[in-house]
Amino acid sequence: MTFQPRSTGRFSAWLALALGAVLLQGCGENKPAPAASSTRIFAADFAGAAKSCVVPKPTLKDGDVTDVAMKVGNDGGWCAITVAQKNDRPYDAGLLTTRPNHGKVFIHEVGDATRIDYTPDHAFVGTDTFTVRLLPGNPGLRASVTVAAP
Repeated sequence: MTFQPRSTGRFSAWLALALGAVLLQGCGENKPAPAASSTRIFAADFAGAAKSCVVPKPTLKDGDVTDVAMKVGNDGGWCAITVAQKNDRPYDAGLLTTRPNHGKVFIHEVGDATRIDYTPDHAFVGTDTFTVRLLPGNPGLRASVTVAAP
């Protein structure tokens, strides 16, 4: 007499369900404390940040270009400029009008703000610049970046 399983499909479904339950158990643990405002920011919003990143908080004015000096250590992470409209809302859109020569820029919404992430190219050390325009209001931001060795 040989043993033949009835259905490997049932076992696979049961195994997938059990594995999913185990993985979901950890989802509610280790949540960061909520921010002081109603902004919801999660630890994932800061994953990948450079260990050394210095950026003053810029004050943007509609129609004008604001200069921002950024200093970042090139350890593979990004450095961010965070801005918001006067009503503490993120901008609707961001346009990279001058690309950096030695890095990448990613413009996106995080909570109630717009974040402009700069990531220097691998092993680059020196200076870089980029310019961003935001909507509505058309404020501009010109970043002068100093990239240091990690």
